[in-house]
Amino acid sequence: DHIRGPLDAPVTVVEYGDFECPYCGRAEPAVRELLSDFADVRYVWRHLPLTDVHPHAQLAAEASEAAADQGAFWDMHDLLLEHQDALRLPDLVAYAEQVGLDVARFTDDLQDHVGANRIAQDVEGADLSGVSGTPTFFINGRRHHGAYDLGTLSRAVQAAGAHAQLAAS
Repeated sequence: DHIRGPLDAPVTVVEYGDFECPYCGRAEPAVRELLSDFADVRYVWRHLPLTDVHPHAQLAAEASEAAADQGAFWDMHDLLLEHQDALRLPDLVAYAEQVGLDVARFTDDLQDHVGANRIAQDVEGADLSGVSGTPTFFINGRRHHGAYDLGTLSRAVQAAGAHAQLAAS
C-alpha cells in the first residue's frame, strides 16, 4: 500500500480513488487537512481507475506507480490530483521531470505498463469490498458512508480512534 502517516497509527483511512475523478480532487484538501489535524492517522491510497468514464485514469495510475518505483509516489499523486484536466502522456512526462524522476525510466515503465498489475490488485480488492465508485473511504476497515468533507471525516476518525482505544483497554 501507499501510506502517509505512522505505520502503527490506531486509525487507518483507506481511500479508493481515481486521479481523473473530480470528486477525488475535491476530497483531497479535506484528506490533507485531516492528516495535519490528526498525527495518529495512517492514510492509504488504493487505485480504482474508472476507465469507462475517465479515459486517462489508468495511465495516470500507472504514472503514479512508475513514480513510486523511483520513490516519488506521493509527489506524483499530489500533482495528478492538482492537474486532473491534464493527464495525457506529455503532461505525465512533464510531471516526472518536475519531481526529478529519471524520465527515460519513467517513460519506459509507462510504455511497458509496469504498474498495471499493482493497479489491478487494488481494483480486485475494491470489487471484493463492494466498491464501485470513487472516492470511497474505509476507516479502520469499516466503510464510511456519507460526506467526505473535513468535519464528517474528522468525526468518523475520532469515533474510530475512541473505539480502537476501548478495544485496546
